[in-house]
Amino acid sequence: MKFWRTTIAAALGLVALSAAQAQEEKPAPVPFAGGTLTITQTEEYGEKTLSFDGKELAKAYFVYFNGIVKVGGTDVALFDTGDGGNACGPAKVMVWKPEGQDVQRASIGEDDCGAPPAGVSDDAIYFVPWLLPGASGDVRKWSPQTGFALAGRLSYTPDPGTGWADVDPAKYDNIIDAFHNEAVYGEAKKLLGDGLTEMATSLLVGGGTEKTKSGIAYARGCIPHACGGGDGFMAIDTKGKKLYFARQTDKAQPDAWPALKTWPGELREAMKTALAPPQ
Repeated sequence: MKFWRTTIAAALGLVALSAAQAQEEKPAPVPFAGGTLTITQTEEYGEKTLSFDGKELAKAYFVYFNGIVKVGGTDVALFDTGDGGNACGPAKVMVWKPEGQDVQRASIGEDDCGAPPAGVSDDAIYFVPWLLPGASGDVRKWSPQTGFALAGRLSYTPDPGTGWADVDPAKYDNIIDAFHNEAVYGEAKKLLGDGLTEMATSLLVGGGTEKTKSGIAYARGCIPHACGGGDGFMAIDTKGKKLYFARQTDKAQPDAWPALKTWPGELREAMKTALAPPQ
């Protein structure tokens, strides 16, 4: 069985396709199951309507056609839908037509701030959550024949067998990439406990790392769509095999792990500069 026909690269391709179609004023009709799928918009800034031969299937401010896949021998048309401006990803709408029956539709993510990325196999579509460090999530599967079901549960896991000698902050696009390292992840769990996921969230929007004079790598990040409130700071001392975390609060001093008084002076200054409010 070609289990993961839709890879991460393919998923990114669907995103690119959606972005391109977002620029189209009138998406082209899609021939499907002996009829036609259309996306129409009656008002310039109004909602778009997804229909099959005039039958309304979905309505939202954004409706993008992803493509047609075969699941369990049945053609399924995939669409992304959403209202935008709400910091949520799109919902996924599946459309199919059983032989001798009316067209059907199913969706996921309409009530949950977007659907997880979809992976298509021969017999089902799997919705696999993207996990932050410390988090777990359900993997759900769907097919035209059986509907939705729980396929399993995932937990974030670092790369086994990786240690401090494998840490190279210069290669990180974002400092949270360090959590893939087993030694770093274990140390972070000791320091942050159940707060690891919240800390990682505060670092999500960020770039590469900088270094102090002594060589400690650090970076600032922020919460998606909420930069400037609860921003995070993380530092990695590969020589000393230590981690440092801080997060903005409404107090004069940020929360810090370990206690701020135990930080090297140069790192305290780097953190204060990084988390200082804009002037």
